[in-house]
Amino acid sequence: MKTEISRIIIFANGELPNKEKARALLRDDDFIIAADGGTRHVLELGKIPDVIVGDLDSLPANFEVSKFENEIILYPKDKNETDLELAIQHALTLNPKEIIIIAALGGRLDQTLGNIALISDPFSLHPLREAFILRLDDGIEEIFFCRDACEISGTSSDLVSLIPWQGEVTGIVTTGLKWPLQNETLYPHKTRGISNEMTGEVATVQIKSGLLLIVHRRANH
Repeated sequence: MKTEISRIIIFANGELPNKEKARALLRDDDFIIAADGGTRHVLELGKIPDVIVGDLDSLPANFEVSKFENEIILYPKDKNETDLELAIQHALTLNPKEIIIIAALGGRLDQTLGNIALISDPFSLHPLREAFILRLDDGIEEIFFCRDACEISGTSSDLVSLIPWQGEVTGIVTTGLKWPLQNETLYPHKTRGISNEMTGEVATVQIKSGLLLIVHRRANH
């Protein structure tokens, strides 16, 4: 096991629309956690998981568990958490600076919504708090939450949606977007923040109150 872990990659068991885009997210020093069936994605990308977390009911049929016994954190099938939630909990105990969750989107809508909710408030469990980065990414779309200010890196024509989460978000100021917001409020029952566009390589968002979900879809997918 790596002694110092800066960045953790968690592979969930959702869809992976473009393996090469996902592969481009990986670095040689990443600590890789597979949430049960996410193991299949890790192996398909030619990687080996450092840890496998879950009840092992979704592993590939030809997976040889005996080869990974020392790296498995096993849970019973009857449990209150999803395998991804358990994987996140384990990752947080390692105190990384960044966690990227891959293959957490697509497939079942309930799982996708649950996975997004999982990244909405991890800070009470993490000592780094505001310095800590947690996001979903599959190489095509990245999803994360903005609590005060955030920066989006991409290219011109990338789509950026700003979605109020759990209530209205006030005092929104944006730069680098085709349709800017200047000290404005977005409401959860309105769609005004959907499908904005980046005008360059960087966009910024600042808010005064609330929790804002950022969905960044890269144009060159």
